[in-house]
Amino acid sequence: MEITRNQYFGFGIVLVLLGLQFLQIDSVELKESCARFLGERTDHPLISVSAQSPVLAPVASSAMNRVVHPPEWLGWAFLSFGIVGVLHALAMPKASG
Repeated sequence: MEITRNQYFGFGIVLVLLGLQFLQIDSVELKESCARFLGERTDHPLISVSAQSPVLAPVASSAMNRVVHPPEWLGWAFLSFGIVGVLHALAMPKASG
């Protein structure tokens, strides 16, 4: 299957918007359910300890709200790849049909 001009353009726009979003935020706070979901999928040691010992459950649940600080280069990377995708789509010949 060949990727069409519209697919390149759509993918580029999504990456540009994602890059702009990452440039606007400083940090993201994950809720307990999200942190638990990610911890179970990645075998994080804090999740396995809090699930096995009910004594540590209140401490673990308050510590489960994680703050993630994405690096600044991530937004610029998404933005630049998105712009390249959009420009590539504009340079492609229009589909005849």
